[in-house]
Amino acid sequence: MTNSEGRVESINTSRGGVPKTAVLEAQVTSEGIVGDVQRDLRYHGGPERAVSLYSLERIEDLQREGHPIAPGTAGENLTVSGLDWPLIVPDRELQIGGVRLVVTRYASPCEKIRHSFKDEDFTRISQKLHPGWSRIYCRVLTGGAIRPGDIVRVVDSRP
Repeated sequence: MTNSEGRVESINTSRGGVPKTAVLEAQVTSEGIVGDVQRDLRYHGGPERAVSLYSLERIEDLQREGHPIAPGTAGENLTVSGLDWPLIVPDRELQIGGVRLVVTRYASPCEKIRHSFKDEDFTRISQKLHPGWSRIYCRVLTGGAIRPGDIVRVVDSRP
């Protein structure tokens, strides 16, 4: 894998909905980030979608395309940098300090994040339409505390 190490740029939470706003540290449990609330558990949250991640480089690329997206506005819990994002796929494991995550699926964009995109085209980050541009969901294998600046390591041995 090209870039197997990155860093946490922002930890984002909300009391429900978007945008999520930055916090200085967070406790991660099997249910997600403590203090982060999902309004509709049919589509968000739960053990298989406990933590969502997105790439700062993808956000910056989208900003260059004219989208008003910023860390947390697309609903991700962790904004990370330095990883080869198209290679962060289901079944990859990530280590952030003592926290261990496994990618479970790509996060389907919904209309609630439309304000992060020019012409409200939230499908710009759909994995089906634009492979490698989606946010991801993770299951928590080991919980713990995380902070911005923590190193994110890809820990599995997949090619």
